[in-house]
Amino acid sequence: MQIQIDPGELQPSRGTSSALLERVMWLNADRVLYVGLLGEPSMRTFGAFSIYVSLRRPHRICVNGGEWEETQLSVVPPYVGHRIESDDRMICNILIESETVRLSDLPAHLRNGCGAVDAPEALQTMRDALDKFKRCASRQYARTEDFDENFFGGALPARALDRRISAMLNKIKCDPNSHTSAEECAVACHLSVSRFLHLFKAEVGSPFRSFRTWQRARSVLYYVRQNSNLANIALDVGYPDSTHFSHSVRQIYGLTPKSIFAGCRKLALYGSGAAAAPRHGFN
Repeated sequence: MQIQIDPGELQPSRGTSSALLERVMWLNADRVLYVGLLGEPSMRTFGAFSIYVSLRRPHRICVNGGEWEETQLSVVPPYVGHRIESDDRMICNILIESETVRLSDLPAHLRNGCGAVDAPEALQTMRDALDKFKRCASRQYARTEDFDENFFGGALPARALDRRISAMLNKIKCDPNSHTSAEECAVACHLSVSRFLHLFKAEVGSPFRSFRTWQRARSVLYYVRQNSNLANIALDVGYPDSTHFSHSVRQIYGLTPKSIFAGCRKLALYGSGAAAAPRHGFN
């Protein structure tokens, strides 16, 4: 099911370019749509497929310390370091959680993409979906499949997971700020710790510790519109102190928490759990 837009929901015509330049973020446990300030990030490493869409002028991307490429569309696989810059102040960034999709059946530009991508039809589909999202009064997707249908032309193929690992993924994603240990997960799965860690990596595609670190940093996105002291947010998100918070967030986003929160002051936030940024139950 796609977003349904009634004529009365459309904003006064301002042109697609004006609509695209509004700062918004929509997210749930499986996807993130961010349209906002790019800033000047250093190396960033997301635990998700990262798609960058230029809103007007091309952006430049450098993956794993390689050559800089100029493009309108780029894709970076999970846990791959990259840098991005643009003469525009804003960028569109879409994140796809890797454990939710079957890699072998993804569209070619997502499956094989690592840096600049030449996929004009996919680029136009995402730009059209973004414009449609901006013009919809509710700005909500009931399901991840609805988001995928709008931005990718169809629901992305779901990854089949071992039921024990799936249960642990849901536990971590529902409460990313907890300090769930591998030992606790292994006991719940009736496995040895070594067997659990091996099975987790085989099923999810990333080590347990990396996944948990990413999910905690990802949960920061639910707090970016809050005016609370950053030290308090660090504790709410599950970091022991503001130093660990700043270090971990910068390693993943390439920006300090202070820069991220400052850049999101004019951001409109939508999606599951976005309104209140609760400590539990982000799904």
